[in-house]
Amino acid sequence: MSKLFETSCINGMTLSNRFVRSATWEGMATVDGAVTSRLIETMTALARGGVGLIISSHAYIRPEGQAGPWQLGIYKDELIRGLREMTAAVHDCDGKIVMQLAHSGNFAPQKLTGQPPFVVSSVEGQSPLPHREMTTQDIRELVNAFAEAAQRARSAGFDGVQIHSAHGYLLSQFLSPVFNKREDEYGGTIENRARIHVEVCRAIRQAAGLNCPVLIKLNCSDFVEGGLSLQDSIQAARLLIHAGIDAIELSGGFLGGGKLSPSRPGIDSPAKEAYFREEANAFKKEIGVPLILVGGIRSFEVAKRLIEEGEADYISMSRPLIREPDLINRWKAGDRSRAGCRSDSLCFKPALEGEGMYCVVKKREERNGRGGL
Repeated sequence: MSKLFETSCINGMTLSNRFVRSATWEGMATVDGAVTSRLIETMTALARGGVGLIISSHAYIRPEGQAGPWQLGIYKDELIRGLREMTAAVHDCDGKIVMQLAHSGNFAPQKLTGQPPFVVSSVEGQSPLPHREMTTQDIRELVNAFAEAAQRARSAGFDGVQIHSAHGYLLSQFLSPVFNKREDEYGGTIENRARIHVEVCRAIRQAAGLNCPVLIKLNCSDFVEGGLSLQDSIQAARLLIHAGIDAIELSGGFLGGGKLSPSRPGIDSPAKEAYFREEANAFKKEIGVPLILVGGIRSFEVAKRLIEEGEADYISMSRPLIREPDLINRWKAGDRSRAGCRSDSLCFKPALEGEGMYCVVKKREERNGRGGL
């Protein structure tokens, strides 16, 4: 049996294999962020399909941090009941699920939240107008909001939490010199820019306990001029490990960043897969916690090589599991053909239109197969 299907453990959380469903916005929550039956069905399909660890879509921890419509929320106690139904359904399928905690910062649309977005610094050309530059009191309140959200997640039965600090969302903006021009203790050196991450990690530890698996999604680099560098990202990771982070999911780039976007198009050959592989190798030399690698992985053989050669500890995927929630079981059963995902990102369109995310190409193929137009 391949190493991909061996059991492993992250701070007491036993996983049946080394496949992770990376956080994916499904567009299936209610307008106020509550769980729906369709969202539960999506999670259970992944668990039944063999995914070792499901990471929830980015759940907003405060109302002004909402990134988009029909996004999952974790900002109030009233949401716990529905979340508990979802985690129970996943556990009934022998799955494990971690909640991603997020705040979108200057990507939060005011027309949706009704409030000017938080920004790390007022930067001409980067900060939307109007906006609200965060004070130290705002930062303290944000740290507390992450801790309270982690408590809610644990009360709802999640097996752990993941802090979202990638793709230009708020915590990612603190790490990035493109966004962070602060002159206080949260700006300047990488130690200062990572200060809020350390505070969030410690606050979650205090709120959720030492036995709660706490992961983080981190940009290995922003891949833009003047952005977060690989070496600064590694240094931030060291600080976070010292603060108690249990595992790091490595990603990169910004939302809307074209070819530098986290979701790149045209991944049609193994050579184009695992596009953060070089950075992952640099991380593995410097950190001592499990590394989860996301970024265009489509082939079983690529995933197998990454694990067997020690370049990553877990394989994380998003778009392939939209088309094939049972992909992992298919691979385990011996059909090792490439994932059917075409990397066209057409799946985002129905979610933006309120229909929830699904593979547009697969639905079209199914319709044509039935003789439809």
